[in-house]
Amino acid sequence: MIQTARLSVRRRRVLVLDELTLTFGPGVHAVLGPNGAGKSTLLRVFATAIAPTEGSVTLLDRDPRVPAQRLEIRRRLGYLPQEFGVFRGYTVREFLSYAAWLREMPGGRIPEAVTEAAEAVGLGDRLGHKLRTLSGGMKQRVGIAQAIVNSPSLLLLDEPTTGLDPQQRSDFHALVRRLGRKACVVVSTHLMEDVEGACDDVTVLSAGRVTFHGRLDALEAAGGYAAVVAA
Repeated sequence: MIQTARLSVRRRRVLVLDELTLTFGPGVHAVLGPNGAGKSTLLRVFATAIAPTEGSVTLLDRDPRVPAQRLEIRRRLGYLPQEFGVFRGYTVREFLSYAAWLREMPGGRIPEAVTEAAEAVGLGDRLGHKLRTLSGGMKQRVGIAQAIVNSPSLLLLDEPTTGLDPQQRSDFHALVRRLGRKACVVVSTHLMEDVEGACDDVTVLSAGRVTFHGRLDALEAAGGYAAVVAA
């Protein structure tokens, strides 16, 4: 569902991603690495928010460089950036409905989809509450809900468990495992707990390069996260 070939991204003179060649299919895939490794930039490329400077990316068998294909990708995409804004005066229902509308979901399907997404993150009883009244952890769950409201084929989550308590993290792991049965889910995180709890495989980035790509048991056999980052 995701294929990259020698994908590079530069910001001015800084090489943020350096010739990444990756393939992700259905399942839950972790992108792990220290701050500044390029994790959020990679997810922004997958979300069609930025284009590679060099190389190529194919998403859901479509080329995001082609405007019509890029629009089709976005309809089938769910994305939670590391920092996301909300309309504080909106209710949870209004905000999720707006997210569904942006993805061009059929109007008749939206109310049911909004309820399902809210219930999936444990906010079914908060649909009528204003976003400004919610705690930080609840707002993070709203962010997850807006990413899944359209039942995406490609789901991108950047540090999704920030602000969640241990039980909510466990519930999140169960949710993404369930979604990964049909969709391609990419989770950027710095927490091994998220990787061990939810992910089928791991890609480790360090200074914009891939230092490991494989299953968790292979990462452990290679000496663990710290060893492959330093490689």
